[in-house]
Amino acid sequence: MKATRRVGIWLDHTVARVIEYNTEELKATTLKSDLQGLDDQDALQHSESLLHNKENQHLKAFYKDIIAIIKDYDEILLFGPTTAKTELFNLIREEHKYDHLKIETKSAEKMSPPEEHDFVINHFKTVLHYESPFTK
Repeated sequence: MKATRRVGIWLDHTVARVIEYNTEELKATTLKSDLQGLDDQDALQHSESLLHNKENQHLKAFYKDIIAIIKDYDEILLFGPTTAKTELFNLIREEHKYDHLKIETKSAEKMSPPEEHDFVINHFKTVLHYESPFTK
């Protein structure tokens, strides 16, 4: 029987931290959106509509990068303070090849990396109804 692979992703519109959960250790990867590169100079040189389209393209590319990582997992927790988690969830659900993925979204405030790890551990501990080796 294949082991279930679980991952938690804290994200907003500029950063995603992918926190892999397994029985041996926690691994985290950080992805950054190109939205951070859009500044006031761009806004002064372009129309609002063009800038909005540019932001949407950057977000779509950011979400595709995240989807490329999470497609290898079975259970996914999306959490964070903005609507980014819901936007990503909706993009994933649009593609039926990901229908087998179990995805949950939860609201969460900005957190430090250890708090994010604890959030992921507690979520899957609750879902699995057993004591995690990480909480000892």
